[in-house]
Amino acid sequence: MTEIVVPPLGESVSSATVARWLKKAGEAVAADEPLVELETDKVTVEVNAPSAGVIESIAADEGAEVGPGAVLGTIGAANGAAKPAPKAAAAPAPAAPPKVEPPHAPAGPVARPADLPPGPAASKLLAENNLTQAQIGAASGKDGRVTKGDVLAFLAKPAAAPAAAPPAAPKQARSLEGGEERVKMTRLRQTIARRLKEAQNTAAMLTTFNEVDMSAAMALRAEYKDVFEKKHGVKLGFMSFFVKACVAALKEFPAVNAEIDGDEIIYKNFVHMGIAVGGPSGLVVPVLKNADGLGFAQIEKSIGDFGRRARDGALKLDELTGGSFTITNGGIYGSLMSTPILNPPQSGILGMHKIQERPMVVGGKIEARPMMYIALSYDHRIVDGKEAVSFLVRVKESIEDPRRLMLDL
Repeated sequence: MTEIVVPPLGESVSSATVARWLKKAGEAVAADEPLVELETDKVTVEVNAPSAGVIESIAADEGAEVGPGAVLGTIGAANGAAKPAPKAAAAPAPAAPPKVEPPHAPAGPVARPADLPPGPAASKLLAENNLTQAQIGAASGKDGRVTKGDVLAFLAKPAAAPAAAPPAAPKQARSLEGGEERVKMTRLRQTIARRLKEAQNTAAMLTTFNEVDMSAAMALRAEYKDVFEKKHGVKLGFMSFFVKACVAALKEFPAVNAEIDGDEIIYKNFVHMGIAVGGPSGLVVPVLKNADGLGFAQIEKSIGDFGRRARDGALKLDELTGGSFTITNGGIYGSLMSTPILNPPQSGILGMHKIQERPMVVGGKIEARPMMYIALSYDHRIVDGKEAVSFLVRVKESIEDPRRLMLDL
């Protein structure tokens, strides 16, 4: 018999929910065949068969919460060999005779006989504080009398904490009306909700806006897209332009790439760029590690791979942690303008939007130009308004004149 166990779930992930069994008890399975899907706070993890055989038992049903190393079920031999009989339970050992403790004198103050009055000084203190000797408890004086010291010790004790209020009764789910249905939130959706609310409750979040004339970037892309794809095997998109522009701006304004830890600021000498992508269960943010050292082709390949695996639910846990700054592109869904929410503990997130032709004054004449609104949401506790606006202007300048990116200007 082979146990099916929960694999390590990655940094900061302590549990998972059994989302779906792909096999039933009694079904034959091959080695490394997917058996069950686990849903964590970040991604869906497939657990494969550790060996070939037959699903003998399922220990964790769908919806159960499990931790790393927990047994999900067992796989038995495929040939139907008889199972070994369980070992007979060992007879319980005879109980040991009770241990007899010799009597001993009690330690500490002795109980006070009820008919012995407290001393004069103790009586005065009791009267001044509206106390009775019964409230004092055990006494330390001769013959068990309450002393002045006993009363002072009682008065020095902290007041008893008020009784805790009884827990509030769980809120009753409202009854459903016709046409409604109730569906439990996935762990991923619960995590998204919790983290977004955490960002609003914790950070002093502001958003600043600007607009970018995409003419130069679009012209450069149109001129070189075929050659680029032929050489690198990937299409040239606009996301790589914005990643490179943000990397350049983050080097100039490092506070946007930093985070707050208690009463300290952690500055990062690298850029781990989070790229928000939509998956079947919601938005996930895989991280492009060391984006400051990547070229256009490497960025485009990585982003394309993230998008494909996000749709297939195949992103790895370590690819979703460690980001220092995030880019989200609502423009692919048609968004014209939005205020993105920070991805804690990061201090900045750039929002890209739909490219739309608008009338612009160029050289004293009105021309139709492909324009994009861009937004930077930032944590005002660490990033000043001047830094935030200047950061966004640097991104705008780099996109409107892509030669600056090529020349590291």
